[in-house]
Amino acid sequence: MLLIVGLGNPGSGYARNRHNIGFMAVDAIAKRHGIGPWRRRFQGVSAEGPLGGGRVLLLLPGTYMNESGRAVAEAANFYKLGLPDIVVFHDEIDLASGKVRVKTGGGSAGHNGLRSISSHVGNDYRRVRIGVGHPGLKEMVHGYVLSDFAKSEREWVETLCGLIADNAALLAKGEDASFQNKIHLAMQAKGFLDPKSSATSDQ
Repeated sequence: MLLIVGLGNPGSGYARNRHNIGFMAVDAIAKRHGIGPWRRRFQGVSAEGPLGGGRVLLLLPGTYMNESGRAVAEAANFYKLGLPDIVVFHDEIDLASGKVRVKTGGGSAGHNGLRSISSHVGNDYRRVRIGVGHPGLKEMVHGYVLSDFAKSEREWVETLCGLIADNAALLAKGEDASFQNKIHLAMQAKGFLDPKSSATSDQ
C-alpha cells in the first residue's frame, strides 16, 4: 500500500487557495483513475484503489494544515506503512509556478503541513513539490498562499493537475525522475514553462 497525501485546508473558503494545490492534485488523481468513493476516515477523507500495479490510499486531511501530521500518522499506523510508503503533495513557494519537483526528506522550509507530518512520522517521506511562485517579500508569503489563484493562473493549475493525474502511475511505481520529467516537458510544450528551463533546476 502506498499512502498519497494531498495537503490543504478543509472547507469551501480555502478550496481555490494556492496552499490547497496538494488537495487539487490528489483529487485529480482520484478522478482520472476512478479511485473512490471518498470516505470519512483518518481525521479526513480517504479513497482506496489500484494505481501503477499496486494499491494506493489517497488521503486529504480534514485537520487544518498545521495539524496534517495527525491524519497522516493515523493512516500510516493503521496500514503499518513506513516512510518510503508515504508521498505528500504540497505547494512550494521556492519553485516557479507550474514546476514540479520530487524529493525525499529535507527541511520543511517554513511549510506548516510538512513540519507537522515530520513531527509525527519522521522526515524521510517523499514530497511532490508543486511550484506556486513567490510573492517577492517574506512578510507577504502568508497572505499569498492563503489567497486564491488568479483567473489568469487557473489554466496552468488545471493543466498541471491533469498531467500529475496522467503520470501518477509512474510515481506509484517509484519512477520519480520519469514522473517529474514528463510533467516538465508537457508543461513546456503547452507554453506554461520557459523552454530553456531544465527539469532539474529549482527556478
